Amino acid sequence: MPSLPRIKRPRPRAAAEVVAPREPRLAELDAHGLTWAHLDAPTADEAAQLAERFGWHPLDLEDVLSKRQRPKVDEYPEYLFAVLHFPVYDKAIQRLNAAELDLFLGPNFLITLPNVELLPVTRLFGRCQDDVELRESLFSKGSGYLLYHVLDDLFDYCFPILDKIGHKLDSIEDDMFEGRAEEVVRDISNVKQEIISYRKIIKPERSTLRVLEGRVQRFLPEELELYFDDIVDAAERFWDLLDNYKEVVEVLEQTNESVISHRQHDILRILTVFSVVLLPLTLITGIFGMNVKFPGFGTYQAWWAILGGMVLVLGALLGFFRYKRWL
Repeated sequence: MPSLPRIKRPRPRAAAEVVAPREPRLAELDAHGLTWAHLDAPTADEAAQLAERFGWHPLDLEDVLSKRQRPKVDEYPEYLFAVLHFPVYDKAIQRLNAAELDLFLGPNFLITLPNVELLPVTRLFGRCQDDVELRESLFSKGSGYLLYHVLDDLFDYCFPILDKIGHKLDSIEDDMFEGRAEEVVRDISNVKQEIISYRKIIKPERSTLRVLEGRVQRFLPEELELYFDDIVDAAERFWDLLDNYKEVVEVLEQTNESVISHRQHDILRILTVFSVVLLPLTLITGIFGMNVKFPGFGTYQAWWAILGGMVLVLGALLGFFRYKRWL
């Protein structure tokens, strides 16, 4: 009997998933005809929208999306584009790393685009958002003045990192002379790595800030043109402190190696004394341990005489080492 065709029942369609509209991540503030836009780690679409809105050059858009961009300042008739680096502590590798801040400065806008969250920028933006008086005071003097405060907060945030490095160096110096020289080797290595990382960030930043100081003047009132000197001075102070820390950590490393070497020398000296003391005693026992007859062989008197001679030799050697201050 032929089988009947199987009736296909329509399956109930799954209810369409409701996709919540994605909230825009770009944060903006406006006052006195000035716009401050801030966005952490922009995506390609977000950066393209900003580029179309503010008229960026295509090369600047590539630099924003680039993961490794050196500090620099590019000047255009309508705006300035700058790339700056600042130290942040990376918990994943437990070391200092460079965070990149891309910024666009125009006569009526400031756009800050860090590749990772920079707390000083986020906090300043939040304070301007909550405090109307602060927003009025910062925005009323132009985009260059607002940029100065952003950079000033970023450099102020860097000083505690330098202070921590200084405290670590003081702690290493204390531990070095408390019998922990071997453990200090690892601490010195970690501090050296932090100083090297910090220097790699600040060194190219110094020349970039000097260029930025000269080119940002057109966005500053005349009475505020000296403000960026403070930023350049801060970078120079960082460099001077890092140079001092570099010299200190090198001296501490040399001193720690001297302490370890001195301790090893003491150990070798004690072992040498034991070897020299035991050498004549071994010689005496070797001579009288030969299978030959000697005066007093097999008597108690010979035993005590040999033992007494060994004690005299031991005392004489120790007295001689003490006299020479080798012990």
